[in-house]
Amino acid sequence: MTHHIATDRKANLAGSAWMIAAMAVFAIEDALIKAASTMLPVGEVLVLFGLGGALAFAFVALINKQPLYNPGVVSRPMLIRVVFEVSGRLFYVLALSLIPLSAVTVILQATPLVVVAGAAVVFGEKVGWRRWTAIFLGLAGVVVIIQPGTDGFSMLSLLAVLGMLGFAGRDLASRAAPATMSTAILGLYGFISIIVAGGLYSAWQGVAFVMPDARISLYVLGAVLAGVTAYSCLMKAMRTGEVSAVTPFRYSRLLFGIALGIVLFGERLSLAMVVGSGLIVVSGLFILWRGRQVSGRT
Repeated sequence: MTHHIATDRKANLAGSAWMIAAMAVFAIEDALIKAASTMLPVGEVLVLFGLGGALAFAFVALINKQPLYNPGVVSRPMLIRVVFEVSGRLFYVLALSLIPLSAVTVILQATPLVVVAGAAVVFGEKVGWRRWTAIFLGLAGVVVIIQPGTDGFSMLSLLAVLGMLGFAGRDLASRAAPATMSTAILGLYGFISIIVAGGLYSAWQGVAFVMPDARISLYVLGAVLAGVTAYSCLMKAMRTGEVSAVTPFRYSRLLFGIALGIVLFGERLSLAMVVGSGLIVVSGLFILWRGRQVSGRT
């Protein structure tokens, strides 16, 4: 029995390390995309980033002898997932290009709250009043950060909120995706969605693509490699330790994002940002803990 507990603890420790690594590399991906979008049109950044990621996941799928297409690709959940992926990525990258990295990262942390609320509404999952209270408290944290009705409010911060809602919708649709869709295939079509988002935005904006120089090319290539690496670390984390033990470490992305924003882009933390992020993290951790308590009784 003691050996079993020690093994579980070791697996949870390893899974937590993989999760922290994933969040650190995701934050680096965001910083590289932000840097690239200051020099290239946002639509072009999305197309190049999506193309690189799609090729990487197609390569992984082919190595594992997985067909790049199966009927599940055009199933209703997958089509809904694509719509949310397109909107989530587009608004998220627009937010990265226009507002501080730290603010975008903090608002993104509300995604799990919206996923839990969506699971209750869409899939009929049971969510008690305690978790509903935590959800509304966390969403209040988002309101504190964007400060509507004050001098500190910027309409641009709503782009990060729309991006976060898009990612939450994508995660909910992923739950309903056919079991035949492997991680690599979900990744492939996720990145193809990013190409679509970039193409649509470029057509709407009417801005011509420009030839990236060596430095910008390195930023985009680095973002692709970071994205694929982080995604792989995330999958490794979820498969190594218990989900309830590993998932709380998702919030380490907040620390990495804020640190990179301060160091690389000279951003400053406001009191509203600290209070809002505190509400989001505490709410998210409570929901995870409460979910574990409820599942433990069933």
